[in-house]
Amino acid sequence: MRNLVDGKATVVTGGAQGIGEATALRFAEEGADVVVADVDEEGGHGTVDAIEDAGGSAVFVETDVSEAAEVQTMITRCVEEFGGIDVLFNNAGIDGPLENIVEYDEDGFDRVIDVNLKGVWLGLKYGIEAMLADGGGSIISTSSIGGQVAVPEYSGYGASKAGVSLITKSAALEFATEGIRANAIAPGLVETPMVNDIMEENPEMEEQFRNMEPMGGLAQPKEIANSVLFLGSDLASRVTGHTLAVEGGYLSQ
Repeated sequence: MRNLVDGKATVVTGGAQGIGEATALRFAEEGADVVVADVDEEGGHGTVDAIEDAGGSAVFVETDVSEAAEVQTMITRCVEEFGGIDVLFNNAGIDGPLENIVEYDEDGFDRVIDVNLKGVWLGLKYGIEAMLADGGGSIISTSSIGGQVAVPEYSGYGASKAGVSLITKSAALEFATEGIRANAIAPGLVETPMVNDIMEENPEMEEQFRNMEPMGGLAQPKEIANSVLFLGSDLASRVTGHTLAVEGGYLSQ
């Protein structure tokens, strides 16, 4: 039986841990050649090692997604290593300050927008350019339920993630006839290092987090990775411009 993404050249940003790591591993399991991109060199190489130990093909490219030249290099490396680019997962992100709007630090706001939104825009810009030369492809970007409903003291994060969903629609419309599909995922609470850090720093929030979604508990990174795999594969050949919520029923309340 043919794997879902056999031979597809795939780039995963934020691939050193959490959702990005799980997605890089999942794509490799299904036959993809994977570029793991992250600012975390040690963690990124760890993901590559895990893929190669399982018999897959991967390379690491140190990348700050807020820097245009580094995103261009990331895309170029994928083309050079694997002959093109078929799937791009714009996943790298940060949570930023936890403050109300009045107290929110301007530098912190700028950094959240640079990584979470500008980083996606750069990925779309250079990823689509390369895909157009390679016959098309699929781009998936990480939004959040925090980009669909307001979360107090997360104004920067929420604004950036709402922007991800809208810029995804723009890309989908602009290149719908060019073989490019652009979609996003909107995870709820996922048991990633970022969420675990928040719970450790704010113990009173752990019970709230674990009971927030109707399905209960926290999602595992691989559950999100499976949704990305669907959108990146030919199973989603008619899906574009969509933000897929993976949030245990939270938005249905």
